[in-house]
Amino acid sequence: MHPSRPDNRRRRDGAGRRVVHIAVIGAGIVGVTSAYELLCDGHVVTLFERRSGVAVEASFANAGVLAPGYVTPWAAPGMLRKVLGQLGRRDAAVRIAGLPGPALTAWLWRWWRACSLPDHQANRSAMLALATASQARTRELVADLSIEHERTRGLLVLLRSEEELARARPGLTLLTELGVGFHLVDAAVCRRIEPALNEATALRAGIHLPGADVGNCRQFALALKSELQRRGVELRFGHAVRRLTAGTTVSVESVALATDAESTFADAGDSASAHTERFDAVVVCAALGSRELLRPHGLKLPLQPVYGYSITLPVRYFETHLDAGPRAALMDERFKVAISRLGDRVRVAGGAELGGVPGYLAAAPIATLHRVLQDWFPSAARHAHAQTWKGARPMLPDGPPAIGPAGVPGVWLNTGHGSSGWALACGSARLLADAVGGRAPALDASRFSPQRWH
Repeated sequence: MHPSRPDNRRRRDGAGRRVVHIAVIGAGIVGVTSAYELLCDGHVVTLFERRSGVAVEASFANAGVLAPGYVTPWAAPGMLRKVLGQLGRRDAAVRIAGLPGPALTAWLWRWWRACSLPDHQANRSAMLALATASQARTRELVADLSIEHERTRGLLVLLRSEEELARARPGLTLLTELGVGFHLVDAAVCRRIEPALNEATALRAGIHLPGADVGNCRQFALALKSELQRRGVELRFGHAVRRLTAGTTVSVESVALATDAESTFADAGDSASAHTERFDAVVVCAALGSRELLRPHGLKLPLQPVYGYSITLPVRYFETHLDAGPRAALMDERFKVAISRLGDRVRVAGGAELGGVPGYLAAAPIATLHRVLQDWFPSAARHAHAQTWKGARPMLPDGPPAIGPAGVPGVWLNTGHGSSGWALACGSARLLADAVGGRAPALDASRFSPQRWH
């Protein structure tokens, strides 16, 4: 999408003002890639992160799949019926924990309103275009920077029954219309693509996307952090941003934390220890923390956490030095669970929990992850050695993230990617950097405008 070399001539924002020093708030995969693309455009960048490192929260243990054809908004025709039909099921792909409060109720109403066919089609097309560009940019960075991270290629969507195949056919027509490369294959071909698939588990067909990528998101972020350090970006780990003050310049008030705290950006620390600095512009990539930073400026971004789960297990090798795990990535269509090969480990990720509690690991979604792995790769790993993770993905009701000017002088947004943060990160960062630099976007950016929530 854009060369990796800095362009020091283009140091102006979308309003034509010269930009020298930009603060990026949040060092998840979206924040790290945003800092890098701004650096490539010749800006001086300071990166703030309340935790002690990069990709510690929502970017920490995701499925790692980069498959543009399967990046799609939750808000879709018929989705409400599907969610209601799963209520009370222990293996539900989407679950609501407890009774929704006022904020979640308002979010669900906006989500339902966005489920209309015209909105869904427009949002899906926009997200596919961004995901395609993002995959290409990710590959460029891997090649240009020699980024070492666990990766492979290919996604196989598993359809257990004739009914699942019938439900999948309209989606295949759409993939064809969108130009996404795939092959509908029978069970025998599925098992040639993934030889270790369990013969005892019913399998009707599969959808193979050979152009999909699988990569370790956190390892990629760590490699990019090292590149930022090498090129002089100031990294402020353990610094929570309390507030932004916009004007001719933007003031950022932050506080150093004594521990790797879970506190929000707005309430962290003590007034006496706060430190204020001025920047030419600020990019907010603070996930759910973005709400508190923007609210004093009258911008009520409707972000809600959608919690996802994963388990990561070491692959079991045999005396033949072969293993019984997956080669690349798979998606169990019935349970909406992904199984990914990451080096000597297998990661199983899925579940979408609304209204959950950050530190509480619900038993039902974790049990579903173990069940799906057991169904397809029963000898792949020892389940007792699983590392369990739960992450809050910041999601907007209609699906597309918010990328661009916040409507507050000098403040820009790149947040709200939901479960597609890794799949959209590099493309979103480039789109954001082009907007800050006043350049025409490489794709239609209207569906990503933060102004749609004003």
